[in-house]
Amino acid sequence: MSNVAKSLQGQRIMVVEDDYLVALALSTTLEEAGASVVGPIAHAQEAVMLVEEGKEHIDVAILDVDLNGETSYAVADALVSRHIRFVFATGYGVDAVDREYRHYPRCQKPFDHQALFRALMVRGS
Repeated sequence: MSNVAKSLQGQRIMVVEDDYLVALALSTTLEEAGASVVGPIAHAQEAVMLVEEGKEHIDVAILDVDLNGETSYAVADALVSRHIRFVFATGYGVDAVDREYRHYPRCQKPFDHQALFRALMVRGS
């Protein structure tokens, strides 16, 4: 296991992804790196409710930008309000992310796992 992957050990990572196979593969990869997966969650409103309830500890999140034609920006806003870091995930270019959200980290699908792990690393790790 790489040092980058080791940095995820013990982290609770929320996965918001509407494609079942992508969510399954991503969850498996994160768990193999030692993280605990919160989700996966396929709908923005469900993810917002989970974040706002505050019952689940979340260290960082991965948000698919497009969830069955609905954006994940409401989830991003809920995470920001609770000071929880996140990474957008998209199979499209930077233009797929609304201008006001482009300053947040973004990973391209299909995932380069090492690049994703680096984006998820806790600051200072």
